[in-house]
Amino acid sequence: MKFSEVEEASWPGLALYFDTCLIPYTGLSGGESPWEVTAALERLRDFMDLVEIPFKGRIVTYPAVQYGNPNDMKLLNEVCRNVKSGGFKYVVVVSADVAIWEEDVPESALVLSRRSIDIPEGKPLAAVVSQKISEMWMGAAQS
Repeated sequence: MKFSEVEEASWPGLALYFDTCLIPYTGLSGGESPWEVTAALERLRDFMDLVEIPFKGRIVTYPAVQYGNPNDMKLLNEVCRNVKSGGFKYVVVVSADVAIWEEDVPESALVLSRRSIDIPEGKPLAAVVSQKISEMWMGAAQS
């Protein structure tokens, strides 16, 4: 569910089911041409579909953090921390073009970076993403 689809009056009842927030990270620098930005956003959209579509009903997608230095994850960590303090149990950062790892964003529950995700030979990317999301939820349930 996109953040813009949530109405204030219905959120208290929905919040019980939507425990996970998806934070897209584009990692643009501002030096990209318009067509490069378009291509980056399309890659991010396609990668996010691997999370949003199969887990619809449990995940709310927040606006993307569009610009940022991949070597400085302070802003992304702050966004994750703030989203958690707003009531989400899990925050998942998703990036199609920037190689980031969980240790880069310790305030997140999971980082899914198309550039740094390990995909076993013969296993579809969608299956790897689904497994990582499921493991995040199961791991928290066992804690």
